[in-house]
Amino acid sequence: MIPLFVDCSARRIVIFGGGRVAARKAAYFSGKSDLVVVSRSFVPAFDDLVFSRQELDLADVSDAKLSALVKGAFLVIAAVSDPAINDRIGGLCKAKGILFNNADGEAGDVVLPAVTGGERYTIAISTHGSSPAVARFIREELEDEFPALDTMIGVQERLRDALKNTEPDPARRNVILRDVLDDPVVWENLLSDEKAAWDDVKKRYLHG
Repeated sequence: MIPLFVDCSARRIVIFGGGRVAARKAAYFSGKSDLVVVSRSFVPAFDDLVFSRQELDLADVSDAKLSALVKGAFLVIAAVSDPAINDRIGGLCKAKGILFNNADGEAGDVVLPAVTGGERYTIAISTHGSSPAVARFIREELEDEFPALDTMIGVQERLRDALKNTEPDPARRNVILRDVLDDPVVWENLLSDEKAAWDDVKKRYLHG
């Protein structure tokens, strides 16, 4: 498998299941796709999500009905408590060439990563389904270790643009950008005031 970032805003995502696992996966796509969730019941975690609800008992549903539900889908996720139902949905998706993620059963061709990010970045972490706990641990460590990462990216963007006008040597520009990343004073300043941090960076790193 290879990692990709995909714009799902106009794509149909279908999730089967209304439990906690399904809700967690639905939250990943809520407000960012044409999301449909199919289940006979829904846990309260769905209440704040944006999606189309289809109430259906999947235990006795026909293949024809399942095929109709997944028609036109970009991605289908099976998160029903019965792995046999999940596998059945996966088989239909495979036959139709639809991307599939399986919460419990035979592995599909899509793994949903643990995600962290801000306004300026997104980091996705995956253990290829082997240990979601490790992926979650890495995400939490990144969030704890770099609370000012979003603002640092903003400063780096401004510094990169400014250096194009003051430093003609690309190699030297890269050295300065890395020096700012390694500067603990900059990171400390970013925790309280991005503008003050930028003013300090200009004073100490821009000489043109």
